Amino acid sequence: MTFSRRDFLRIMGAAGLMTQPLAVLAAQKLSGVHSTVFQGISPDFADRLVLAPGLDWHILLRAGQSLGKDLIFGDGNDYLQFFELTGPQHGILWVNLEYYHPLFFSSPQRNRESAHQDMKLVGGALVEIRQGTEGWSLVEGSPYNRRLDGHTIIPFAGGREVAGKTEAVGTFANCAGGITPWGTVLTCEENYDMYYGERLHGQARTPATFYDWDKFIDVPPEHYGWVVEVDPKTGAAKKHVTLGRFAHECATVRVARDGRAVVYSGDDSNDEFLYKFISARAGSLEEGTLYVADTVRGRWIPLVHSDPRLAKVFKDQTEILVNCRQAGRLVGATPQDRPEDIEIDPRTGGVLVAMTNNKPAGRPFGKILKLMEAGNDPRALTFKTETFLTGGEAGGFACPDNMAFDPAGNLWFTTDMSASDMHKGAIQNFGNNGLFVVMRTGPLTGQPVQMASAPIDAEFTGPLFSPDGKTLFLSVQHPGEQSRDRANPTSRWPDGKGEPRACVVTIQGPTLERITQGRA
Repeated sequence: MTFSRRDFLRIMGAAGLMTQPLAVLAAQKLSGVHSTVFQGISPDFADRLVLAPGLDWHILLRAGQSLGKDLIFGDGNDYLQFFELTGPQHGILWVNLEYYHPLFFSSPQRNRESAHQDMKLVGGALVEIRQGTEGWSLVEGSPYNRRLDGHTIIPFAGGREVAGKTEAVGTFANCAGGITPWGTVLTCEENYDMYYGERLHGQARTPATFYDWDKFIDVPPEHYGWVVEVDPKTGAAKKHVTLGRFAHECATVRVARDGRAVVYSGDDSNDEFLYKFISARAGSLEEGTLYVADTVRGRWIPLVHSDPRLAKVFKDQTEILVNCRQAGRLVGATPQDRPEDIEIDPRTGGVLVAMTNNKPAGRPFGKILKLMEAGNDPRALTFKTETFLTGGEAGGFACPDNMAFDPAGNLWFTTDMSASDMHKGAIQNFGNNGLFVVMRTGPLTGQPVQMASAPIDAEFTGPLFSPDGKTLFLSVQHPGEQSRDRANPTSRWPDGKGEPRACVVTIQGPTLERITQGRA
């Protein structure tokens, strides 16, 4: 038996269940009615990883483990990307390592030595993995295993000079990312001000907001907040000034008809902007034009020094790109509700943007916005917008974040409810953060169905499907984030005892294969 969205609402209202997310009804029995496709799960509040029936999870990597060659897998694993070596069951996995929990990984003595040790926990990791009879596993000691971290010397692409230097020391705050048509990964530096502070145009430098590295190490804050391109086989890296400096959530690449790369990125802060970069030539991001979105008028505005509004304030193009937030305001960009991940619909070409929320503006649930560019051409400078999904009780989810399309074209997304807000206030009924799927066909078309629930304080990040669609790689980030006492953490996942650990897990099972192969 199947039922429509209107039926869902009618049944839920009659049963007095409007405080429960709509996605629950799409997944479980209610008054004898249930889905004939697959079952999802209800919101969960416990310290565990819960999956829908027909799915299983296994740990692939965990914070602090050895990768061989004196390399340590860091903390705060986030964005994931896979590069085949000999086939879909063997390759190199890139993992963003966004930040670390100082209670579990850092020395209580904050000094120059401890800061240098902490630098090894962030950045990103390249690891060789292989699928065998017992699932996916790390190839420990592989020559492909390497780290980019807070110590790595990374040049600015094209020999550009930023704050008097042509190279930066380290990468960190690596949130989401993207993949280029030529087989490199783009990793995005997001909340960089936590480490070395910030220096806005025309203003004095402000101190770090969390880690205080700036108290012991003197580097320019302008060297961070960039998109970093990495070769997965060699680890060679460069920071792209052309893509602008801000709290990059992602760098999603679409190829235009003439072969040029177009890169979309969001600035993950309240009332910040959406950006698009159009490269000047195929095969490179070192030259091109950065645009910022005016979603009221449906247009992309170039951030170029020939604009008199910008030339009046900034001395050259590099200074504009270092100060994108100020430049965007000067040209009339539209403030957004924390734009996070961006994905391109493989069927329609629509640009989907996860707007996580804007609590100060009274919008705590977020939404997924859809941009339809003129002529379905990523080079177009005009577009239309519509809301693809709305968060809230009726929608069954709150605070969308990372997204991924599976091989069948179904949309999967994770949620990013702040650990400090979870289980109370406007989002009290949504439980822990979750993983959802939105089907393209069948009786559940268009309905967000919850497929997984994260442990206490954690969020799922970096959803990534293996090339054959039979495995979903997923980061379980910052379980126990709200812990203030090492002996009594808020989470003890994944072991059920001891300290919490962020992990990369693999999810497999007949339910996943039915969905990703279009048989659900």
